[in-house]
Amino acid sequence: MAEATLSGATHPILENDYASEWMGIKVLALSDGHATIRMTLRQEMLNGFGMAHGGMIFAFADTAFALACNPVNPGPGDVDSITVAAGVDINFLKPAYRGQVITAVADRRSSAGRSGLYDIQIFAADAATQPDPQQFGELIAEFRGRSRTIPKK
Repeated sequence: MAEATLSGATHPILENDYASEWMGIKVLALSDGHATIRMTLRQEMLNGFGMAHGGMIFAFADTAFALACNPVNPGPGDVDSITVAAGVDINFLKPAYRGQVITAVADRRSSAGRSGLYDIQIFAADAATQPDPQQFGELIAEFRGRSRTIPKK
């Protein structure tokens, strides 16, 4: 599935996440309420205008959201529940193109009971100008997710 972080950590929800595997998502950082992921835009991810399909950007941001919402190391109280999207909004600010590397940075803003609020920023940069994993490029989209913890079935 998706690649491990630079420290070797991975997230349990990626074990059977075939969409994230297909997208080629690499996990850069994981912690409680935070995730940073990266992928390279391929031809089959583009729309008819030759830019990244909005659905690809959305799916990519949604993966970062899911990673930030769910514990990296589930404790005994976490095994019977999962945290999912209750609703999201996305604003597309600039296009991204084939060969660019996009990075999503997800952060928890608030958590109360079974509900949470997360902001995810998506950046794009040319692959040749991105040697440093901490350099994200230009902001291309903002995603705000509202989460809900529910029983696992």
